[in-house]
Amino acid sequence: MSSTASTVNGGISFWYAQDGFPEPREPLPGDSTADVCVVGGGYTGLWTAYYLKKAAPFLNITVLEAKFCGYGASGRNGGWLYNGIAGRDRYAGLHGRDSAVRLQQAMNDAVGEVIRVADEENIDADIHRGGVLEVARTPAQLERLKAFHAAEVAFGETDRLLLGARETAERIRVAGAIAASWTPHGARLQPVKLVKGLAAAVEALGVTVHESTPVTEIRPKHAVTPYGTVRAPYILRCTEGFTATVKGERRAWLPMNSSMIATEPLPPSVWEAIGWDGRETLGDMAHAYVYAQRTADDRIAIGGRGVPYRFGSRTDSDGGTQPATVEALRDILVRFFPAAARARVDHAWSGVLGVPRDWCATVTLDRSTGLGWAGGYVGSGVTTTNLAARTLRDLVQQDSGRSGPTDLTTLPWVNHKVRKWEPEPLRWLGVQAMYAAYRGADRRESSGRTTTTDRIARLADRISGRH
Repeated sequence: MSSTASTVNGGISFWYAQDGFPEPREPLPGDSTADVCVVGGGYTGLWTAYYLKKAAPFLNITVLEAKFCGYGASGRNGGWLYNGIAGRDRYAGLHGRDSAVRLQQAMNDAVGEVIRVADEENIDADIHRGGVLEVARTPAQLERLKAFHAAEVAFGETDRLLLGARETAERIRVAGAIAASWTPHGARLQPVKLVKGLAAAVEALGVTVHESTPVTEIRPKHAVTPYGTVRAPYILRCTEGFTATVKGERRAWLPMNSSMIATEPLPPSVWEAIGWDGRETLGDMAHAYVYAQRTADDRIAIGGRGVPYRFGSRTDSDGGTQPATVEALRDILVRFFPAAARARVDHAWSGVLGVPRDWCATVTLDRSTGLGWAGGYVGSGVTTTNLAARTLRDLVQQDSGRSGPTDLTTLPWVNHKVRKWEPEPLRWLGVQAMYAAYRGADRRESSGRTTTTDRIARLADRISGRH
């Protein structure tokens, strides 16, 4: 019988505990110039620097990172390389269905693009392309699953499968699962191995990376830090969940918190009971949803919302997680996989992701100022960062006259504008109320008190702008 008494809490993430921390890079030594300055050393910033340097090797590109590359969500996420895109339905309404279908197809292709580059750059990130399995465990979840599946097929995923209880169990035996939707457009990976390999590949191309260099202010042609200012025609903000730390951006994207636990390596007897031989990434259709993977060394890493938001857009301290959140995630683990009830939880951690007011991921380049940004991935950034970076590359190339419009620069999320989040305390109250509503809805649906999607959850969706 095991609990969380010996659990490592924080320390950035289990992924760093497993693979080790990178050697620190030098901070910015003083004022400097560049052709492009990328603010943020996570997936978005590194992919952007990578693709720009590959497209135009003569460019002088500088990446500025507040802590170290991969300190944020890129080093803490669930390792889901999948084709989900935040805001697709809204973009279909704004720009037409065909435009949103093109965006979805680009996301489908981006899964393979990440795998291709990892192979080309010899980045061993424990990638296994087993697809994504999303399960329903209640009648209300089944209703949402069927609607979700039908929508994905309508947006072009003709290779997606709707599975019954027996077919679901043949893949993964999730207790109580009555149906599932599976797409091949997904893979499991080790996030830190990817971000460390990508940072090394960027440096090998000749990009300058400065760590321990927080950018406190961004203005046209200037990225201001405590150690000096980088001047460049293009300043690209790639700060995702930490955007609120930049002057003037506190209400741009809300830093939503998500938490994870990782078990000890599980013995063959447990895996015989669970299955999961295909190593699909696993999610569910709860309102406060769950995401999980079977790691390369046979652990279960599982995550969900803990404390969803901290007052004033504050972020956590190095991944520290409240004990109540750790216990809640362990309870979910045991509900899903009773065979793992005795498993030790080795690690717990948290991180923040960027949420725009309309829950739409965006890529923007202001041609009048040279300021660009990408983000607002709402938890689906492992793949979206890659597509966003290639889009930023094309926008910079187009603006500088080195290319014309491309398929990527005409996608509907380009230059999308959204209003800011409400000031405090309205921001905090709204997010707390929304997730209280979702957790309450999940309890009522699980207890059988409602067999269709809870009306309070539907109301929370409409008020929040989530759907």
